[in-house]
Amino acid sequence: MMEASVHNGTVLIVDDTPGNLALLSDTLADAHYRVLVAIDGSAALEQIQYVKPDIILLDVMMPGIDGFETCARLKADPETAAIPVLFMTGLSELDDLLRGFGEGALDYIVKPIRPAEVLARIEVHLSQTRNLRRAEQLLANGEFAAVAVDGVGRIGWLTPAAEVWLADFNARQGLQQACRVKDLLPGKMLDWFQTWRQGSERTHAESDEQCLTPGFTASIRACEHPDEYMLLLQRDENNAEWDLQALRGKLKLTFREAEILMWIARGKTNKEIGIILNTSPRTVNKHLEHIFEKLGVSTRAAAVAMVLERS
Repeated sequence: MMEASVHNGTVLIVDDTPGNLALLSDTLADAHYRVLVAIDGSAALEQIQYVKPDIILLDVMMPGIDGFETCARLKADPETAAIPVLFMTGLSELDDLLRGFGEGALDYIVKPIRPAEVLARIEVHLSQTRNLRRAEQLLANGEFAAVAVDGVGRIGWLTPAAEVWLADFNARQGLQQACRVKDLLPGKMLDWFQTWRQGSERTHAESDEQCLTPGFTASIRACEHPDEYMLLLQRDENNAEWDLQALRGKLKLTFREAEILMWIARGKTNKEIGIILNTSPRTVNKHLEHIFEKLGVSTRAAAVAMVLERS
């Protein structure tokens, strides 16, 4: 007998028909799935607050909150939006099928229930979902910086490393703002993307690596979807070396002040700069005060922007 803690996944069945519940529960339990049961949408939504299933079998026609509304609420909640939903229905009208997909369902199981079909569909969708989550976890925990944008340059998805890259890129432009999903690419980057897209309208060839500002390079790949593009972002500190001697002459800074300003442009905190230069954060802050006074600015971003303008 299989250990109770070992199973192929957790399935929530939401159906108000006792016969369907019994058939599905027995079928799934025999296939070593952990089974949860709810007799209506309200009960399902409440139960999910305590135990998150790996997949949901959801009846369309139920009293109270029907399957469509239940699915819509699940997809509207970030905590449950990623759980795959398979509708169970006896309806065959196209409008009902399209509405279900519109609410976020992945698939349909048409009644009467056929156990072999149910198991096959669950296995396929659980496998796809697990592979997707593994990929997302790998990207989220890695240093891979990538951004997906649509045809106008609006961000649809980005990795955590890309979010950091874009924030640093903005700082180099004197901008103190983050880039998130639904935002447009930063101005200079957006201009480059749109120019490339116009030039590759017919071929959609990959772009060469483009240095957008010293130390920040990017390239573009067209995705399979006709209106989606992937931007691969890279940092190259070796290409971001500043001419500290020239900087001293242009802005009348000491060599140490020029060094500190260079590290600020690379996104380092006072504490980090102190460690790099073997000095205290308080001393770094004192140098910063002198830098601000000499440049006539009041923020780190403004100081970096002035340097870029004079470069």
